[in-house]
Amino acid sequence: MLAVICRAWGTPAGLTVEDVPPPDLRPGGVRIAVAAAGINFADTVMIEGRYQNKPALPFSPGMEAAGTVIEAAPDVTRFKAGDRVFAKVDWGAYAEEVVADARFVWPLPAGMDLATAAGFAVVYGTAHLALTERAGLKAGETLLVHGAAGGVGLTAVEIGKRLGATVIATAGSPAKLAVAAEHGADHLINYSTEDIRTRVKALTEGRGADVVFDPVGGDAFAASLRAIAWNGRIIIIGFASGDIPQIPANIVLVKHISILGFSCGSYHLHRPDLLTASIEEMLGWYAEGVLRPHVSLTFPLARAKEALDALLARKSTGKVVLTTGRS
Repeated sequence: MLAVICRAWGTPAGLTVEDVPPPDLRPGGVRIAVAAAGINFADTVMIEGRYQNKPALPFSPGMEAAGTVIEAAPDVTRFKAGDRVFAKVDWGAYAEEVVADARFVWPLPAGMDLATAAGFAVVYGTAHLALTERAGLKAGETLLVHGAAGGVGLTAVEIGKRLGATVIATAGSPAKLAVAAEHGADHLINYSTEDIRTRVKALTEGRGADVVFDPVGGDAFAASLRAIAWNGRIIIIGFASGDIPQIPANIVLVKHISILGFSCGSYHLHRPDLLTASIEEMLGWYAEGVLRPHVSLTFPLARAKEALDALLARKSTGKVVLTTGRS
């Protein structure tokens, strides 16, 4: 099978596309002929060797796949050959075949294409669990979402609205803010031309945001500390800016706020039940028409480096997806 291979820690430029043996089917596993694979910022961190789950070299990146079941292990009864599914894996999705733990495989929903399904699990699972299980976002609260046109930011906008929050979206261009508005954002802040704290305070009558969803870090996190309400919660999702902030404990104390970390991958190990329940609930919301997954760019598998570069350069909105040519 063809697969994108990482043989040394570094940038996407070091990736190769190779013909390699397919992965072995293991107990509890489902082998999937991959039609599409979702790209996530965490993939770039894993390629650099800085992700919390560090695979042995060489490996194929990619945490999300969608396609058709080829075979299931004898102890798996939920799926059979021919089923169309999507899956979340630790890595290995940038390939023509992947083996996934059956607990983290879901049937393709009615009306959802494979490219969309390939980008569903990570971003919706992340935003939903972060806002509900970690931050306890409540109806009537104000949610500030940084990177609101990106993959996970855009899902946070949708989920925040579904939970009854007033959503303030930040992004770096009018075009990106327009995407956030289309997905339900109530207020828009262009951080390239506007001061986030000033606008958030004005929009909340001086109180600030109750919850901040931050996949960006850097200047966005610094702005969050100034824009957060008393007793507010900041959820750290990632550091797309490349700048990992140091947290000033005195501000945490004086403003009586909580700084919460979130890693979707850690739920595989510690609370797989919560992860699977979250995706099931998100699929229900999708069926209701509440969620509208957005894929802005697709690339063939052989152009994985270009796809990752587009993500890192912030040329995309919503998800970026690789396709293998399979259906």
